Amino acid sequence: MRMLIMGPPGAGKGTQGKQVAQEFGIPEISTGAIFRSNVANQTELGKIVSAIMEKGELVPDSVTVDLVADRLAQPDTEPGFLLDGFPRTIPQAEALDTILADLGVQLDAVLSLVVSGETLIQRMLKRAEIEGRADDNEETIRRRFEVYTAETEPLLALYRERGILVEVDGLGEVAEVNQRIVAALTK
Repeated sequence: MRMLIMGPPGAGKGTQGKQVAQEFGIPEISTGAIFRSNVANQTELGKIVSAIMEKGELVPDSVTVDLVADRLAQPDTEPGFLLDGFPRTIPQAEALDTILADLGVQLDAVLSLVVSGETLIQRMLKRAEIEGRADDNEETIRRRFEVYTAETEPLLALYRERGILVEVDGLGEVAEVNQRIVAALTK
């Protein structure tokens, strides 16, 4: 199974992505986790990414595309993968199409967690408190929603047109949402 997981900030992509990847026996590839690891380790990429993330902006496509292309070329992705955090823009989706074509594979599904409004802002503020994430303050969260609406939501229409979009209600207990996801993906 080769898939993406999408949804607005705070929808539970990281939590559900890990579980879905385990369920299907494929690696979960989270660009956000890769970026945060580089920030924590103060690598050159981490220093660049840190300044961008603190403003709630997206990391430039050139950096992200190279990172994803390298990761998808690793042997553990041959049986499949779950991408979390990429693509986020139409140009990134086009770059992913090229990467996958070069690998001779295609996406099987694009999972979209549907959650809206203040619920997400409260989730993210709570996550910031628990995890100590500097990129989750209210101003940055609201900016991330603006960026998501403008740049990422158009991907839903693209994948809907391709017939691979699977929308799942992302509200509820983690296990309940996971059951809905697995049921929707195994149809």
